[in-house]
Amino acid sequence: MNETVLTTIAFTGFTVAFFHAAIPTHWLPFVAAGRAQRWSHSKTLLITALAGTGHVLTTALLGLILTIFGVALSSRVGTWFPRIAGALLIALGLFYIWRQLSGHAHSHTHLFSKSRHGENEQEHELKESLAHFRAPEISRTRTSDWVAIGSLFAMLTFSPCEAFLPIYVSGIRFGWGGFALLTLILSTAAVAGMLVFTSLALFGIRGIRLGWFERYESVVMGSLLLLVGVMVLLFEK
Repeated sequence: MNETVLTTIAFTGFTVAFFHAAIPTHWLPFVAAGRAQRWSHSKTLLITALAGTGHVLTTALLGLILTIFGVALSSRVGTWFPRIAGALLIALGLFYIWRQLSGHAHSHTHLFSKSRHGENEQEHELKESLAHFRAPEISRTRTSDWVAIGSLFAMLTFSPCEAFLPIYVSGIRFGWGGFALLTLILSTAAVAGMLVFTSLALFGIRGIRLGWFERYESVVMGSLLLLVGVMVLLFEK
């Protein structure tokens, strides 16, 4: 049943990484900066991919630390490790759900916290977005490309994908091969998600409203972690 568990973990990891990129901080700043800097769509997407790579590397580094610790622990506790890992994932899943239901869900940005009316809602969000993100070097007027790119890169590089770290925990049982597979999935899904949502905004798809995912990210994440934890307990021996 190891293949079933690994397939579930891989699918869950892809889902988490891709839809984590739907959070506005992963695409809206690039659209706003691209307009302020008068970048072409292709240049904006290239910079988005570059920043996404930094985001992935930081997350993978944390995943590497978890894997090193987990492999060492697994060799000591043997058959108990899947039970420990499964219980930990279930506990994390319940924590995420509790955080959502208790109103303590983590918010990446407040752009969508207040409703706005009219057909120009997204346009207004794009114009105002840079003022809301913690990247003071970027302004709403044109500045040095190096400053803009560096700020965007730093914004994501120093904000790893915490939602993916439990996925690394669930894959520890599969050793370094599992780590490599999950890192490949993280890289592909996260960067692809950022490019997809940035592209949709760049090409003026005004129907895109992804603030709901940020609001309910914790309960979605918690449900996925619960699923993986139960799978690990049921099928890993």
